[in-house]
Amino acid sequence: MFDKLSNLDRRFLFLLVAIVALIPLIWPLSLPVSTTPEVKAIYDKIESLPERSVLLLSMDFDPASAPELLPMAKAILRHAFKKNLRVIGVSLWPSGKGLMVQAFDETSKEYGRENGKDFVVLGVQTGGYAVVIALSSSIRATFREDAYQKPTADLEVLKGVQSLKDIAYQVELQAGEPGIASWYYFGKMKCGYELGAGTTAVGAPEWYPFLQTKQLNGLLGGMRGGAEYEQLVGKPDRAMKAMDPLSTTHVLVILCVIFGNVMYFLTRKKGK
Repeated sequence: MFDKLSNLDRRFLFLLVAIVALIPLIWPLSLPVSTTPEVKAIYDKIESLPERSVLLLSMDFDPASAPELLPMAKAILRHAFKKNLRVIGVSLWPSGKGLMVQAFDETSKEYGRENGKDFVVLGVQTGGYAVVIALSSSIRATFREDAYQKPTADLEVLKGVQSLKDIAYQVELQAGEPGIASWYYFGKMKCGYELGAGTTAVGAPEWYPFLQTKQLNGLLGGMRGGAEYEQLVGKPDRAMKAMDPLSTTHVLVILCVIFGNVMYFLTRKKGK
């Protein structure tokens, strides 16, 4: 029996993972998600902003990272529109424009917010930190048109907003560079506003030192970070739904590790 159990066909484990992930997708378990301080810090900062303050949401990621980062963007936009903030959307990645348009269009309709009045999707400029430096001097000169080919000089949402010096807060969502580092060194440090960030789960550990030294005021990490923010905003969406299969799969991995160690010690006891 020990020999058979310790030499299970790996395809059996693949099947088990598929079953464990599929069941909560069909029958949601609604497992609780606790809120971490780094996520709550971003929520509290946006919650503290006065009405019509300017929030900059930069979305520096591509479709490959969208399952983790797009739910964060939508949750932050829902919070901003609920608070009646003005929101500026921008990306340093060529693939970011479509994702921004999707996020802004979907969430703005939920709250009746108007393009050009309550938000603007500036679109994409390549050049990394050079774009950030240009924005710190003049937003309108850097983006003469928005993503819908409207002249930025005529947009009500940018009234009184000349450069990054006039924004109240920025949340940067990144899957790589250009991303957090470009905005931090050439945006936040030059213009003095506070910066929160979100990144994929695999990239989050790199930015905890910045969080601990208060260089970032908050951090959303991976699917869990998005789920926590959705819960805080009170609008559960894709990230919350994904937490059930993610949690059950993690439990299975832990059980497999325990099972493997038990079988190892049992077989060693037999002298094998």
